[in-house]
Amino acid sequence: MAGRAPFRVAVVARAVMPLHGVGGLERSVHDLVRHLAARGVDVTLICPPAGNVRRQAVDPFSSPHIALQHVRYATFPGANRRGTTILDRSTAYPLFGWRAGRLARDLVRAGRVDLVHGFGASVLGYALERRRAGAPLVFNPQGLEEFGATAETQPMGKRVGYWPLRRAVRACSRRADAIIATDTALEPVVFRHLRPAAGQMRTIPNGIDLPEIGGAAGPADGRLLRERQGLKPGETILLSVGRLEFNKGLDVLADALSRIARPDGPLTRHGWRWVIVGAGPFRRDLERAVAERGLTSHVLFTGRIADADLHAWYEAATLFVHPTRYEGSSLVTLEAMAHRKAAVATTAGGLPDKVRPGLNGWLVPPGDPAALAFAIQEALSDPMRLVSFGARSRQIVESEFAWSVLVERYLDLYEELLGGRRSFAQVSTP
Repeated sequence: MAGRAPFRVAVVARAVMPLHGVGGLERSVHDLVRHLAARGVDVTLICPPAGNVRRQAVDPFSSPHIALQHVRYATFPGANRRGTTILDRSTAYPLFGWRAGRLARDLVRAGRVDLVHGFGASVLGYALERRRAGAPLVFNPQGLEEFGATAETQPMGKRVGYWPLRRAVRACSRRADAIIATDTALEPVVFRHLRPAAGQMRTIPNGIDLPEIGGAAGPADGRLLRERQGLKPGETILLSVGRLEFNKGLDVLADALSRIARPDGPLTRHGWRWVIVGAGPFRRDLERAVAERGLTSHVLFTGRIADADLHAWYEAATLFVHPTRYEGSSLVTLEAMAHRKAAVATTAGGLPDKVRPGLNGWLVPPGDPAALAFAIQEALSDPMRLVSFGARSRQIVESEFAWSVLVERYLDLYEELLGGRRSFAQVSTP
């Protein structure tokens, strides 16, 4: 290491936590950057400014190893109020990728970056000049929603509307030195839509930061939360976490619960509550579905809550239930598992890599309320099994999905692409 320049990576993304929200992409970029920097890697993060305000300079990292470079994400008037539309994503996103990628190219040509790591179409401008620029490109396509990758079907309107974005993503993948599949279960999806060459695809999952989660809440916080909410010690709490939108399948769970909420069933034996954490456009429809099924008195909508409260709910929960129709990696499922919870989930996206029937949970087909109801009944029929499944959940996260493990896999990949160069710290942790 003596005499060598620091190992330097440009990370390019359209969003990062906390500048642009707390979704799966935002959190993955934030954690990658932070853990690389903790290992002594010099990271230049190229992303839009906070709130897409031109020239706004906000640094959420406060690390000497992290430098921010902002590229404006220009979209249509009113897009921030109505949410991201297909039109916005198929126009504004590739345009941002063209400009942000060219900034990465300029940093490479100036000798300030050794490797570029791009998320989705955000790296388009670099990918198109990869061969002339010289530095290796690691490409993470994330959930491939524009291909309808982890949904059962994609409506014709989406297939047509996402065509420009699909072209941009494929252009990036063709020129990448490595394409990241974020779960083993998603490898066939990446093969089908991006057609990687032999050896081009690498599987490195999205993960979570265990020390951070451990510091957010513990068992005592869960007990206190139950007391504050007036819940009895033995009362069953089913917990669901996520943005309230149709794709999350929460209406399917409402239907499933209406089938098993009978007086003599395991759900009602000691009292029960379904706690829904999150906000989004589907809330009114979901409230209507809950009311029509006579479940209102058993359902608590928390809305968007502080991180400490969210993790206290994980601790308070009896069972985590994720009935999603569409999914990428599902970091909320990993969070529940980190808090030693068994899970009932669907087979969508990367969930089968995390929830393993007979070990730490139950899997059902998306959109199947009968199967979901049966799985919940089965889960609640044996409280001791829930405890053992929860312990296994924690073990799975520690060995496969903790960032302390994943950052090593990224560093090994970077070293391979750079021909064996290794000039980052060996033992530092965030």
